[in-house]
Amino acid sequence: MPRFLAHLVGLEILFVLLWNSGFIGAEYGLPNAGPWTLMLWRYSALTLVLGLWLTVRGRLRWPGARAVGHAAIVGVLAHGVWLTCVMLALEQGAPTGIVALVTALQPLLTGALAGPVLGERTGLRQWLGLLLGFSGVTIAVAARLSLDSPVPVIGYLFPFVSVVGITIASLFQRGWAKAGTNTELPLDATLFFQGLATTLAVLGPAWWLEDFATDWTPPFMATLAWLILPVSLGAYWAMWRLLARQEATRVASLFYLSPPVTMLMAWAAFGDTLIVSDLVGLAVAGAGVLLVYGLGLRKAAKPPRETAIRTR
Repeated sequence: MPRFLAHLVGLEILFVLLWNSGFIGAEYGLPNAGPWTLMLWRYSALTLVLGLWLTVRGRLRWPGARAVGHAAIVGVLAHGVWLTCVMLALEQGAPTGIVALVTALQPLLTGALAGPVLGERTGLRQWLGLLLGFSGVTIAVAARLSLDSPVPVIGYLFPFVSVVGITIASLFQRGWAKAGTNTELPLDATLFFQGLATTLAVLGPAWWLEDFATDWTPPFMATLAWLILPVSLGAYWAMWRLLARQEATRVASLFYLSPPVTMLMAWAAFGDTLIVSDLVGLAVAGAGVLLVYGLGLRKAAKPPRETAIRTR
């Protein structure tokens, strides 16, 4: 059994469940607001909550243009592009599980590109793993498209844009750290500036494309509260605690539980059906993960002090 599965208890389970419930919450919220407007309400409220928290703690201050600039770039890419494209895909009718399967490739792509872009070593096993991972996604998506699906092709392309956005953010973050220009902020302050930048980025499209149209029903407000507190804050807090006591690779491997967990959640919440190609694609992508991370094959290293940028 892979080593990380043997430790999948407590905080790990909490993180996986909270993180993947974000896909379900987004699909619940979309009938009441467009993707851009839902993002606007979610991140403006998140920014307000964090701003009040920092004010009460006496820590709401300007940390400098470089720190804010780094947080803004990462925020727009890793929050704005990532989540908006996920919701645009769901709005087009793409199955939630397939969206999760595509977006789960992000750590693979980041690891592969770290070599040619940042000069970090990328071995043959990592490249083979990336190829297998994309092959698994291709199997699942191509089969869905061949079934005369009512979902347009662009509905399946949006998750790939999500992957590109957060991968670029990850490479920026690694590049700054390697060049010694990275800026360290407390987690809550980082999320505040990332949330503020994301709010400003989606403000225009939410106004021009959707006119802020929102059906403020009690279920929608409950969904929004869930996306803000347990998902954006709770899942991120759990991930931070995990990174403090485990190596980043092991924590990153938890993201590859997203497809099966999300597929089960979507089946329970919306009655989404699974087809054989979904399971085959999931298995092939999982084999790619095993190649990239060598799960269960290497002794765990001492946990590094790294800050993850993914959030939901």
